[in-house]
Formats: sequence, structure tokens, C-alpha cells
Amino acid sequence: MDGIFERAARWGVQTEYRDGLGKLRTVEPEVLARILAALAAGGDGAQRILPRTIMVRSDADQVLRLAGSEGEPLHWEILSERKFAAGEATSAQLTLPALDDGIFRLHVTVARPEGDHSEDACLIVCRHRAYQGRQTGPARMWALAVQLYGVRSRRNWGHGDFTDLSALLDLAADLGAAGVGLNPLHALFDDRPSDASPYAPNSRLFFNPLYIDMEAVPEFPGLQAAGLEEEVDRLRRQDIVDYERVAKTKLRALELAYQAFRRQGSAERHRAFDRFRKTGGSTLARFGCFEWLRRKYGHPWWEWPSDWRRAEDEKLAALGQTEAESIGLFEFVQWLAHDQLDRCRAKAQARGLPLGLYLDIAVGVCSDGFDAWCDQDAVLAGMAVGAPPDALNTAGQNWGLAGFNPAGLEERQFEPFRRMLRASMRYAGAIRLDHVLGLNRLYLIPHGVRASQGTYVRFPFEAMLAVAALASREHKCIAVGEDLGTVPENFREKLADWGFWTYQVMLFERSGSGAFFPPENYRENALVSFGTHDVATFAGWRDQHDLAVKQALGLDAGETGEQRHGALEALRQALHQHGLQTEDFTAVARYLADTPSRLLVISMEDVLGLRDQVNLPGTTNEHPNWRRRLPVTLEDLKTQPALASVSDVMRSAGRGFSA
Repeated sequence: MDGIFERAARWGVQTEYRDGLGKLRTVEPEVLARILAALAAGGDGAQRILPRTIMVRSDADQVLRLAGSEGEPLHWEILSERKFAAGEATSAQLTLPALDDGIFRLHVTVARPEGDHSEDACLIVCRHRAYQGRQTGPARMWALAVQLYGVRSRRNWGHGDFTDLSALLDLAADLGAAGVGLNPLHALFDDRPSDASPYAPNSRLFFNPLYIDMEAVPEFPGLQAAGLEEEVDRLRRQDIVDYERVAKTKLRALELAYQAFRRQGSAERHRAFDRFRKTGGSTLARFGCFEWLRRKYGHPWWEWPSDWRRAEDEKLAALGQTEAESIGLFEFVQWLAHDQLDRCRAKAQARGLPLGLYLDIAVGVCSDGFDAWCDQDAVLAGMAVGAPPDALNTAGQNWGLAGFNPAGLEERQFEPFRRMLRASMRYAGAIRLDHVLGLNRLYLIPHGVRASQGTYVRFPFEAMLAVAALASREHKCIAVGEDLGTVPENFREKLADWGFWTYQVMLFERSGSGAFFPPENYRENALVSFGTHDVATFAGWRDQHDLAVKQALGLDAGETGEQRHGALEALRQALHQHGLQTEDFTAVARYLADTPSRLLVISMEDVLGLRDQVNLPGTTNEHPNWRRRLPVTLEDLKTQPALASVSDVMRSAGRGFSA
């Protein structure tokens, strides 16, 4: 353990920190050793002459000083897909040439008597903030938020799909909303349908096939021919998404469609599929192989035969030849998902929606999933992301998710992070980065260690923001950071400096005395909402239903009934002071509509007056998390008086959009 604290400092691992209760915690050396070993898998921790990452934000000449190379002749090159610049020097000081915004590789070779020494650094040039929205768009907007899996329609198969999403975009346009906000659409484990949380994905690069509308797939023979009429009719009548039966039914339909595509798909469809595979490249090919291998071996990838424990393209290419038909199914499924979601993007554009789709990106991935296998040098092995003890979770939290390895990201010029952003931004007008604090630091817990015994690991924060800002501008996609809770000093200011919008939730926007902040206290570049998927709906909060549910399950309710009465009185006072005489959700919507914030998100659960929240943290099977279906069909939503009232409120507040 000699020098472990020095090594921890070099790798950005905190050896002590204050938890959410204010208690100073010193990290055990054994925990530090395990975290350092995981970080080292992503890059060399040796002393360097170059920083790992170099940031350029201004037009001024950038002078770079190399460590430990004074007087030694050197050669440097700046490369991307091609060589941009090169030069020679005999000083340890380099003046970098002006470059357009982008991400480059700086390669430096120093001539030394014992032999040449070469190093690479990631060079990021980003002079502009993240994309801020269309200049011709409305100054203030609103969007409908839905849990897409829970949408009930007369035609879906007991689980919302992309055709439902297309109809929701039409509904949003008719109501004057700028777009539709969604839960993460990431690929889960379709052969483990009970693992339903969209925030615990198999991959953030691919999509959950349960969102595919099979009856919109040209090769699907139809319900009757497929023998699925009775099963689909049964699924449509369920009030809770029956993931196991939905998955079984839809996967059977996908297999039928794939076989029909192989036998008799049109030449045009085959050409489109070939283009998709070419665009997807090695990542798509790897995903197809991973899904086949996962089913073949039935164990986590680190228990597979040694040939398959790493994503080695040469071996996978051979597998793709011998198992072409089986592996092709998974690529075909992703093509269908892409095609249908892209049609939704086009629908939003055709309707002139200023925002279109607003997609959520989970903070991490399952350690036994594709992303962790595909990018082992950039994803931390044997570690889970979580949070230290705080007032609500005195034992700390272990979210069971794997996070990025900061050293591995820098070593690979942030390509895994860039790829993850592109996977959602290409379809969206806005994305929300869940737990955006993770761009600055992550609380890591080695497997087998209590949640309270982890520690924070620092990330190259400015570089992460710059990479995300570049992607935001490339795809014309607003970036929102979920920055709830306690964050480091100047964290929100740094996000704002880079053009990231903040996330403000009315339930949490209260003073120390419990009073709700007035609308004018909200920030302009912000997404605002009443609550989140992890807290009570408005009706559940107003009726104290959430407290009753938690008490019945033996959970810490977080507040007493008396405290809730006080909060309800504080809401009544805030609404009345703002000139609103009722205390229903329409009044709350008007209160939030009057904030200066540029985007207000209204959840469908609040509009419909539902009392049960989407997800109850701290539960698994005790509560139907991520499973409830809306009580109203999509076809009948447009006749709901509450939705019309919210639309009228938004128009009168100046947030309505007209095509």
C-alpha cells in the first residue's frame, strides 16, 4: 500500500470526503487500491510530458509547455482523420496553430539519447457554448412528458410503441406543445423482461425492441397469420405492462418478420438495411454478436470462454460469418427501431415542432451489458455508481450501474462518450443527462463493499462539457443537465458557462422555511417541472397517497403527515400570492408557466390526476415500478378536459406554439 495516497491524488481519487450528512469519511486503503486498479485498466498512470487532454476555448495562440523535455528536439503532429499540422521544436514550449472546433490528436515525439519517446494527447477545440435552440423558435416552450411503455392505445400490444409516439407528436402539435419528453429508450435485456427500469440499460447505444410497432413492419404477416390475435388482445386489456408476455410475443413477431425479410424482402428494403449496417459499422456488428453470445452462454460476459470475453473484431467477424443468420436478427431489429424512431423525428420536423423529441440518457449501464463488454477500457469494471450517505439514505446508495473510466475516456479521445451522445442526439431536439454531476465526479463503490464505503473519482469536467457541447451543436440538440441535490461549488455556474440548461423541480424549489419560491426566482435557461418520475405525482402528493404507500411498505416516508400539511399550506399561499385562487394542477401549471424558464415539462400522470408515482426508489417487486399503463387510451386523450385546460393555460401564458 506504499504511496497509495499519492497515486490516488494523481488519478483523481478522493481519499476523504464529507457525505450528505456532513460527516468526514476517510476511505479505506483497500478500497482505494481496488478503485486505482480499475482506473489503471483505462490508461497508463506514468508521469507524462503531455497533459492527457488539452482544452482550447479562445482564438488566442495556445502555448503548451511540456514537462521534463527542456532542450530536447521534438516533432509534433495534429491529426484527426488526416494530418492537420506538424512542426519541429527544440524548446519544451509549443505554440499550437489555430484550428476549427473539433476533437484532434496531438502526437509528440521527443528525441532522447536512450531512444525516442512518443506521447498522444486529446486536443479539444470548442469556442462556442452548447446549442441553445432555434433562433426563430418561441422564447418559452412547454412539452408533454410520457412514459412511452405505459401509453395505452387501441392498437398497441400492451406496451407503448413508436407509432404511439408519432400520434403523441401530432397531439402535442395540436395542443401547442413544442414536443414530447420520454423516458430513456435504451436497450434493456429483452430475455430478462422483469428488469424493466429504463435507467439500468444493457446499452445506451441501441434501442429497446419492445417499442417497435410490429404492424408497421412490412415483412410482418399480420396478427392472424402469426397466430397472435388472442395473446395481443389479452395484453391490450392489462392495466400493468406484462413485460414477460409482451417480450415473448413481440420477439416471436420479430423473428417471423426477419425470416420473411430474408426470403422475400424487397430489393429497396435490403438496400436500406445494408446502408444501416454499413453506417452502424463495427459497433452494430459487435452488438449483434454480443446478443447472440449472451443467449448462447447464459452467464455474464466475464464468465464466457476466453475467446469472447473481449470484443475483438477479428474473432467477431469470423463469428458473424458462421452465425450470420442468427446474428443478423439483432441487427435487423435495431434497424426497425431506428427506422421507426427516425420517422417520429421526421414527423416532429414536418409538424414544425420547435423541440420535437426530448430524450433522457441514463447515468450508467449494467455491468453485464453490451456497453461494458464493448468498451472495457472506458467502462469501470468491478465498480458500481452510487451516492454516499445522506438524510434520506443514511446507508448510502448503490445503483448497481457501471460508469465510464475517466482515464479510458481520455485515452480514447472520449469516443465512447461521444458515441453515447450521438445515439440519442441524432433523433432529439433536447436531451437530459441524468445525474450530470457524473461529468465532474462519480461516487464509486467496489463490488462487495457497503455503499457507505465508496469514494469520489474526479473526471476531466471541462473536457466532458466541451465534448458534449460539440455534439450538441453538431446535432442542434439542447443539453439539459439533471443537477438536483447537493453539487460542488460553482458546478451550476460551470454548466451555464458551457450552455447547459439546468433542471428545476417545483417540489424542491423551496426556501429553508418551506415556502415555495415565486416564478421569477426560476432561471431562464432551465427545464422546469412539478416533480420527477422518482417522486409523487401532484395528485399523490396533494392527497398524501405517497406517504401512505411508503408507510404500508415499511419505507421511510421522508416527512410526516404534519410536515406535508405544512407543505400543502405553503403551496396554497404561493398560488394565492400569484393571483391563483384554486389549488389544482391547472393552477400549478399556470404558476410554472409564468416562470422565465425556457422549457416547462408537464407529465401526463399529473394532467390525468394519477396518484401512483412511476417509480418508488427503494423498491423492486413491492411496487409496480415502470409498469403502470395510462388509464386513458391515446385515441381519447385529445378529448380530456384536463389536457385542454393545460393547453389553454400555456397559450395564455405565452408558451403555446402554432404551426
